[in-house]
Amino acid sequence: MASGVEKLRRKEPPEFKEVAPAAQAKRLRADASRNREKLIAIAAIAFAERGGAASLEDIARQAKVGIGTLYRHFPTREHLVEVVYRREVEALCDAAEELAQNNAPDVALSEWMQRFVDYIAAKRGMAHSLRILFDANSEVFANTSGMVTTALQRLVDAAVADGSIRSDVDISDISQALSGIYSAPDTPDWRDRSRRLVSLLMDGLRWGSAKSKM
Repeated sequence: MASGVEKLRRKEPPEFKEVAPAAQAKRLRADASRNREKLIAIAAIAFAERGGAASLEDIARQAKVGIGTLYRHFPTREHLVEVVYRREVEALCDAAEELAQNNAPDVALSEWMQRFVDYIAAKRGMAHSLRILFDANSEVFANTSGMVTTALQRLVDAAVADGSIRSDVDISDISQALSGIYSAPDTPDWRDRSRRLVSLLMDGLRWGSAKSKM
């Protein structure tokens, strides 16, 4: 018969194996990265939908993280706004490339300007924080504005070369029209009206084009 000591030995739990520090650190970095991405994605929606009324506490709660976690990634509201704003600009510019590859030039331009309306909606929601950010670092505005202008210029040039929009169009004309949409009063139907204005703008750009005369 087995002794009492032997029985106890058989019931001993398996030896505890400590997680290697490197593996644990890697997992923590992955968790932190996921939390950061969630915060950015939720903040983008919150700023577009609620503007300045979107609180950091609400954003953290929707991301299912503590407010301390949010502040570790973004020490101030302006830090979070800058990251969201840069992401919105990058997405808008990436869309120009994608649309140009998969559509006729005038359709690509039209679709991009419709997406620009969504970009404007997000930007309007961050307006106060963006003013603070741009005042503190004008380079941010210069760089991002340059990216958007370059994307628009490529789409316009392609549509002019294709003959699907009028040849006398200047990019500053379109930029001014889009700026007017941004400056329009913030009403409940602002987005719908803005989309209609983009459609009217495209009608004007197509009128008198080489293809319209065929």
